[in-house]
Amino acid sequence: MCLLVQSALALSALTDPLRAETLRIATYNADLSRAGPGLMLQALRGDDPQAAAVVAVITALDADVLVLTGLDYDLRGDTLAALADRLAASGAPYPHRLPLRPNTGVATGLDLDGNGRLGEPRDAMAYGRFAGEGGMAVLSRLPIDVAALRDFTGFVWADLPRNLRPPDTPAGQLLSTAGLYEVPIRLPDGRSLRLLPYYATPPVFDGPEDRNGRRNHDETAFWLRLLAGELPIPPPDPPFVLLGQPNLDPMDGEGLTDAIHALLAHPALQDPAPRGTNSRSDTGQQGDPALDTALYATLGGLRVEQILPSVDLDVLASGVLWPPDTDPLAAVLAAASRHRPLWVDLRF
Repeated sequence: MCLLVQSALALSALTDPLRAETLRIATYNADLSRAGPGLMLQALRGDDPQAAAVVAVITALDADVLVLTGLDYDLRGDTLAALADRLAASGAPYPHRLPLRPNTGVATGLDLDGNGRLGEPRDAMAYGRFAGEGGMAVLSRLPIDVAALRDFTGFVWADLPRNLRPPDTPAGQLLSTAGLYEVPIRLPDGRSLRLLPYYATPPVFDGPEDRNGRRNHDETAFWLRLLAGELPIPPPDPPFVLLGQPNLDPMDGEGLTDAIHALLAHPALQDPAPRGTNSRSDTGQQGDPALDTALYATLGGLRVEQILPSVDLDVLASGVLWPPDTDPLAAVLAAASRHRPLWVDLRF
């Protein structure tokens, strides 16, 4: 069934009249992470059913540029290469790809959780059972300008103006969980579209000090300070797209929402307000009336992912790949990940 679904949707995308005029940008937490280093690579090289479902979902999504979150990182990029090989075999080639190193599992040598033991997941720069757990990656049909990439993953939390870090936070604690990056994509007209991907820590799983909640807030606040020119880093040149997983619903759930509200209302950005839709053949943000409850949803009833293009970009359509339960793709999506892909179509 998966092969039939992905083949039909891929054919639909190729015959779509908008296809030649638009660039589809997407982000997706594919849950491609396992409990130890190398295990996800083995799964992608084997017959793992979840990996197969993820390949089918990405094929159906038909994005030109895709930021993946929740993908284990390795130094040589073998895990991402294995995923790209499977996508190419399914008819969805991504010749340009970039694994993004996270701070997860990076040893600090400190007892950050204060339990008297060193080297545990909570003692790392960001929670991780091994270095690289649950990182990010970019898959692209357009060239990635790696030489112009900017990596903010080493930004120290204490250096963020008006940060909310707890007083006992070590001086060298890095801010980001799975990375803060600027990734230039070369457009056919010679310009660059700058992706600003990030994947913040969830604002839960801590104590009354609210360390994770504060860090989650400040990972989003980083972009506010960058866009305002308040950091010793030049702001990104437009056009750009800020996207990924802030891991915080602006209306529901736990967490400190000031930064995410400010980001969604930022004058340099636009919020396409996506809702559940099916494929590239959908015409806009209306979607299926039966999916009104899926407005903004990318995980259960929560909006934890986002795509925010700069205001100079022309947004044609946006949506969440979340078809009705009667659609065969719905079962594939459920088997692939707890999350649903988010997409925006831009006209250049």
